[in-house]
Amino acid sequence: MNISPLLVASFALLFAACSGPEAENTAPAANADIYSAAVSNPQRSAEDRERDVDRKPAAVLEFLGLKPGMRVLDLFSGGGYYTEILSNVVGAKGRVVAHTNKAYEGFAGEQTRVRYADNRLANVEILIAENNELKLAPGSFDAISMVLSFHDIYFVDAESGWPKLDGTKLLAELYRGARPGAILGIIDHSAAAGSPKETGGTTHRIDPAIVISEVEAAGFRLEARSDLLRNMQDDYSRNVFEPDLRGKTDRFVLRFRKPD
Repeated sequence: MNISPLLVASFALLFAACSGPEAENTAPAANADIYSAAVSNPQRSAEDRERDVDRKPAAVLEFLGLKPGMRVLDLFSGGGYYTEILSNVVGAKGRVVAHTNKAYEGFAGEQTRVRYADNRLANVEILIAENNELKLAPGSFDAISMVLSFHDIYFVDAESGWPKLDGTKLLAELYRGARPGAILGIIDHSAAAGSPKETGGTTHRIDPAIVISEVEAAGFRLEARSDLLRNMQDDYSRNVFEPDLRGKTDRFVLRFRKPD
Protein backbone atom coordinates (compact mmCIF):
# COMPACT_ATOMS: atom_id res chain seq x y z
CA MET A 1 0.00 0.00 0.00
CA ASN A 2 1.25 3.50 -0.82
CA ILE A 3 -0.79 6.20 0.81
CA SER A 4 1.49 9.13 0.09
CA PRO A 5 3.04 9.74 -3.37
CA LEU A 6 5.78 8.43 -2.64
CA LEU A 7 21.54 -5.77 -3.10
CA VAL A 8 19.36 -8.22 -4.50
CA ALA A 9 20.04 -10.94 -1.88
CA SER A 10 20.56 -14.50 -2.89
CA PHE A 11 17.99 -17.20 -2.18
CA ALA A 12 20.23 -18.64 0.48
CA LEU A 13 20.73 -15.33 2.23
CA LEU A 14 17.04 -14.48 2.12
CA PHE A 15 15.99 -17.61 3.94
CA ALA A 16 19.05 -18.16 6.09
CA ALA A 17 17.67 -15.60 8.51
CA CYS A 18 14.30 -17.35 8.67
CA SER A 19 13.75 -20.14 11.16
CA GLY A 20 11.31 -22.94 10.48
CA PRO A 21 10.58 -25.46 7.72
CA GLU A 22 12.44 -25.50 4.42
CA ALA A 23 10.83 -23.71 1.48
CA GLU A 24 8.18 -25.85 -0.14
CA ASN A 25 5.21 -25.69 -2.47
CA THR A 26 3.09 -28.50 -1.06
CA ALA A 27 -0.23 -27.73 0.60
CA PRO A 28 -2.50 -29.56 2.98
CA ALA A 29 -4.49 -32.15 1.03
CA ALA A 30 -7.03 -30.31 -1.10
CA ASN A 31 -8.70 -30.55 -4.49
CA ALA A 32 -6.83 -28.26 -6.92
CA ASP A 33 -10.03 -27.96 -8.99
CA ILE A 34 -11.49 -25.78 -6.20
CA TYR A 35 -8.87 -23.12 -6.78
CA SER A 36 -8.76 -23.22 -10.57
CA ALA A 37 -12.57 -22.97 -10.63
CA ALA A 38 -12.50 -20.01 -8.24
CA VAL A 39 -10.00 -18.16 -10.45
CA SER A 40 -11.79 -19.14 -13.67
CA ASN A 41 -15.16 -17.85 -12.47
CA PRO A 42 -16.56 -15.87 -15.45
CA GLN A 43 -17.89 -13.16 -13.16
CA ARG A 44 -14.36 -11.98 -12.39
CA SER A 45 -13.27 -8.82 -14.17
CA ALA A 46 -10.81 -8.65 -17.05
CA GLU A 47 -8.60 -6.40 -14.91
CA ASP A 48 -8.40 -9.01 -12.16
CA ARG A 49 -7.63 -11.74 -14.69
CA GLU A 50 -4.70 -9.75 -16.01
CA ARG A 51 -3.24 -9.63 -12.50
CA ASP A 52 -3.49 -13.42 -12.14
CA VAL A 53 -0.36 -13.98 -14.23
CA ASP A 54 1.92 -12.43 -11.62
CA ARG A 55 -0.11 -13.31 -8.53
CA LYS A 56 -0.79 -17.01 -9.29
CA PRO A 57 -3.81 -17.03 -6.94
CA ALA A 58 -4.91 -20.62 -7.59
CA ALA A 59 -1.50 -22.01 -6.66
CA VAL A 60 -1.16 -19.68 -3.68
CA LEU A 61 -4.55 -20.58 -2.20
CA GLU A 62 -3.90 -24.28 -2.78
CA PHE A 63 -0.63 -23.89 -0.87
CA LEU A 64 -2.41 -22.08 1.97
CA GLY A 65 -5.03 -24.83 2.11
CA LEU A 66 -8.19 -22.71 2.20
CA LYS A 67 -11.34 -24.76 1.63
CA PRO A 68 -15.10 -24.52 1.02
CA GLY A 69 -17.18 -23.71 4.10
CA MET A 70 -14.42 -21.77 5.86
CA ARG A 71 -14.93 -18.40 7.52
CA VAL A 72 -12.02 -16.23 6.33
CA LEU A 73 -10.80 -12.77 7.31
CA ASP A 74 -9.16 -10.87 4.45
CA LEU A 75 -7.20 -8.30 6.44
CA PHE A 76 -6.53 -4.95 4.74
CA SER A 77 -8.39 -6.29 1.72
CA GLY A 78 -7.77 -3.22 -0.46
CA GLY A 79 -9.66 -3.35 -3.74
CA GLY A 80 -10.87 -6.87 -3.01
CA TYR A 81 -8.89 -8.83 -5.60
CA TYR A 82 -8.28 -11.69 -3.19
CA THR A 83 -11.61 -11.20 -1.42
CA GLU A 84 -13.51 -12.18 -4.56
CA ILE A 85 -11.40 -15.28 -5.18
CA LEU A 86 -11.75 -16.28 -1.52
CA SER A 87 -15.50 -15.80 -1.86
CA ASN A 88 -15.48 -18.28 -4.74
CA VAL A 89 -13.34 -20.78 -2.81
CA VAL A 90 -15.36 -20.85 0.43
CA GLY A 91 -18.66 -20.97 -1.46
CA ALA A 92 -22.21 -20.49 -0.25
CA LYS A 93 -21.58 -22.28 3.05
CA GLY A 94 -18.53 -20.16 3.82
CA ARG A 95 -18.03 -16.50 4.68
CA VAL A 96 -15.39 -13.89 3.86
CA VAL A 97 -14.98 -10.81 6.05
CA ALA A 98 -13.23 -8.10 4.01
CA HIS A 99 -11.50 -5.74 6.40
CA THR A 100 -10.68 -2.21 5.29
CA ASN A 101 -10.28 1.32 6.62
CA LYS A 102 -10.55 4.85 5.26
CA ALA A 103 -7.00 4.89 3.95
CA TYR A 104 -7.42 1.63 2.06
CA GLU A 105 -10.84 2.70 0.80
CA GLY A 106 -9.28 5.84 -0.63
CA PHE A 107 -6.46 3.83 -2.19
CA ALA A 108 -8.84 1.28 -3.77
CA GLY A 109 -11.28 3.89 -5.03
CA GLU A 110 -13.85 2.69 -7.54
CA GLN A 111 -12.65 -0.94 -7.36
CA THR A 112 -14.56 -1.76 -4.20
CA ARG A 113 -17.74 0.04 -5.23
CA VAL A 114 -17.91 -2.01 -8.43
CA ARG A 115 -16.88 -5.26 -6.78
CA TYR A 116 -19.50 -5.19 -4.04
CA ALA A 117 -22.32 -3.47 -5.95
CA ASP A 118 -25.79 -5.07 -5.83
CA ASN A 119 -24.63 -7.76 -3.39
CA ARG A 120 -22.74 -9.55 -6.17
CA LEU A 121 -20.58 -11.33 -3.57
CA ALA A 122 -23.35 -12.50 -1.27
CA ASN A 123 -21.06 -14.36 1.15
CA VAL A 124 -18.83 -11.32 1.80
CA GLU A 125 -19.28 -8.80 4.57
CA ILE A 126 -17.30 -5.59 4.98
CA LEU A 127 -15.58 -4.82 8.27
CA ILE A 128 -14.31 -1.25 8.65
CA ALA A 129 -11.79 -0.78 11.44
CA GLU A 130 -9.15 1.91 11.62
CA ASN A 131 -5.57 1.26 12.71
CA ASN A 132 -5.40 -0.08 16.27
CA GLU A 133 -9.21 -0.45 16.48
CA LEU A 134 -9.69 -3.99 15.12
CA LYS A 135 -11.82 -6.18 17.41
CA LEU A 136 -12.54 -9.81 16.57
CA ALA A 137 -14.79 -12.31 18.29
CA PRO A 138 -12.69 -15.07 19.88
CA GLY A 139 -12.19 -18.13 17.67
CA SER A 140 -14.33 -16.73 14.87
CA PHE A 141 -12.13 -17.48 11.82
CA ASP A 142 -10.85 -20.64 10.18
CA ALA A 143 -8.31 -18.66 8.18
CA ILE A 144 -6.86 -15.16 7.91
CA SER A 145 -5.13 -13.74 4.86
CA MET A 146 -2.77 -10.78 4.92
CA VAL A 147 -1.71 -9.99 1.37
CA LEU A 148 0.96 -7.34 0.66
CA SER A 149 0.13 -5.48 3.86
CA PHE A 150 2.26 -6.79 6.74
CA HIS A 151 4.90 -4.18 5.87
CA ASP A 152 2.31 -1.46 6.53
CA ILE A 153 2.73 -2.11 10.24
CA TYR A 154 5.92 -0.03 9.86
CA PHE A 155 4.47 2.63 7.58
CA VAL A 156 3.44 5.92 9.20
CA ASP A 157 1.68 8.84 7.50
CA ALA A 158 -0.78 10.29 9.99
CA GLU A 159 -1.58 13.25 7.76
CA SER A 160 -2.84 10.87 5.08
CA GLY A 161 -4.86 8.82 7.56
CA TRP A 162 -2.29 6.16 8.46
CA PRO A 163 -1.22 6.59 12.10
CA LYS A 164 1.38 4.21 13.51
CA LEU A 165 0.08 0.67 13.88
CA ASP A 166 0.63 -1.27 17.08
CA GLY A 167 1.88 -4.47 15.47
CA THR A 168 1.93 -6.46 18.71
CA LYS A 169 -1.66 -5.53 19.43
CA LEU A 170 -2.76 -6.34 15.87
CA LEU A 171 -1.18 -9.80 15.89
CA ALA A 172 -2.63 -10.51 19.33
CA GLU A 173 -6.08 -9.66 17.98
CA LEU A 174 -5.58 -11.96 15.00
CA TYR A 175 -4.53 -14.75 17.34
CA ARG A 176 -7.60 -14.12 19.47
CA GLY A 177 -9.89 -14.16 16.43
CA ALA A 178 -8.43 -17.35 14.97
CA ARG A 179 -9.90 -20.65 16.10
CA PRO A 180 -7.47 -23.40 17.21
CA GLY A 181 -5.92 -24.93 14.09
CA ALA A 182 -6.71 -21.86 11.96
CA ILE A 183 -4.45 -20.81 9.08
CA LEU A 184 -2.73 -17.43 8.81
CA GLY A 185 -1.44 -16.79 5.29
CA ILE A 186 0.96 -13.91 4.68
CA ILE A 187 2.26 -12.66 1.33
CA ASP A 188 4.53 -9.65 1.08
CA HIS A 189 7.28 -7.94 -0.89
CA SER A 190 10.73 -9.21 0.07
CA ALA A 191 13.42 -6.97 1.51
CA ALA A 192 17.06 -8.07 1.66
CA ALA A 193 17.92 -10.36 4.56
CA GLY A 194 18.87 -8.30 7.59
CA SER A 195 16.97 -5.20 6.45
CA PRO A 196 15.45 -3.11 9.26
CA LYS A 197 11.72 -2.94 9.87
CA GLU A 198 11.73 0.60 8.54
CA THR A 199 11.87 -0.66 4.94
CA GLY A 200 8.17 -1.37 5.43
CA GLY A 201 7.60 2.37 5.40
CA THR A 202 10.18 3.39 2.80
CA THR A 203 10.38 0.82 0.00
CA HIS A 204 7.26 -1.03 1.25
CA ARG A 205 9.22 -4.26 1.68
CA ILE A 206 9.88 -6.46 4.67
CA ASP A 207 12.48 -9.09 5.54
CA PRO A 208 10.54 -12.36 5.95
CA ALA A 209 12.64 -13.16 9.02
CA ILE A 210 10.96 -10.21 10.77
CA VAL A 211 7.51 -11.50 9.84
CA ILE A 212 8.27 -15.00 11.09
CA SER A 213 9.74 -13.74 14.35
CA GLU A 214 6.86 -11.42 15.17
CA VAL A 215 4.06 -13.76 14.09
CA GLU A 216 5.53 -16.66 16.07
CA ALA A 217 5.95 -14.37 19.07
CA ALA A 218 2.17 -13.81 18.85
CA GLY A 219 1.62 -17.57 19.22
CA PHE A 220 1.24 -18.78 15.63
CA ARG A 221 3.63 -21.40 14.28
CA LEU A 222 5.25 -21.34 10.85
CA GLU A 223 4.06 -24.45 9.03
CA ALA A 224 5.47 -23.93 5.53
CA ARG A 225 6.75 -21.34 3.07
CA SER A 226 6.63 -21.25 -0.70
CA ASP A 227 8.74 -19.78 -3.49
CA LEU A 228 5.74 -19.56 -5.87
CA LEU A 229 6.10 -15.78 -6.20
CA ARG A 230 9.89 -15.46 -6.15
CA ASN A 231 11.64 -13.16 -8.62
CA MET A 232 15.41 -13.32 -8.30
CA GLN A 233 15.81 -10.36 -10.68
CA ASP A 234 14.12 -7.96 -8.27
CA ASP A 235 16.17 -5.04 -6.96
CA TYR A 236 15.42 -4.78 -3.24
CA SER A 237 16.57 -1.16 -3.14
CA ARG A 238 13.61 -0.05 -5.25
CA ASN A 239 10.18 1.06 -4.08
CA VAL A 240 7.59 -1.58 -4.98
CA PHE A 241 5.29 1.06 -6.45
CA GLU A 242 7.66 2.17 -9.17
CA PRO A 243 5.57 1.77 -12.34
CA ASP A 244 7.78 -0.76 -14.13
CA LEU A 245 8.12 -2.87 -10.96
CA ARG A 246 4.51 -3.09 -9.78
CA GLY A 247 3.35 -6.68 -9.73
CA LYS A 248 6.83 -8.00 -10.46
CA THR A 249 8.52 -7.89 -7.06
CA ASP A 250 10.10 -10.84 -5.28
CA ARG A 251 7.39 -11.97 -2.85
CA PHE A 252 7.36 -14.54 -0.08
CA VAL A 253 4.39 -16.72 0.88
CA LEU A 254 4.15 -18.02 4.45
CA ARG A 255 1.61 -20.38 6.00
CA PHE A 256 1.23 -20.17 9.77
CA ARG A 257 -1.18 -22.08 12.01
CA LYS A 258 -2.64 -21.42 15.42
CA PRO A 259 -1.87 -24.45 17.60
CA ASP A 260 -4.79 -26.73 18.44
